[in-house]
Amino acid sequence: MPETNGKALWSMILGIVGLICCGLFAGIPALVLGSLARNEITASGGRQDGSGMATAGVVLGSISIVLSLVSIVLYSTGVLTLDFSLD
Repeated sequence: MPETNGKALWSMILGIVGLICCGLFAGIPALVLGSLARNEITASGGRQDGSGMATAGVVLGSISIVLSLVSIVLYSTGVLTLDFSLD
């Protein structure tokens, strides 16, 4: 039985967290860990599993990074505001 790569699992978890609340702070590690995990899984010769989780982490991390950068640009240009007043 192949064992699941721990970096792949954490990459997927951080990718989900990045989409939900943390953006860049979880998206960048998800992207890095996912890439490392995919390389380790490929090099293991079938002893490790989790390539789907690693790919999910890379994709979710990339999406959270892009969404964070877009929101930073929109906020800095004044298009997006954080005014929650009920006036």
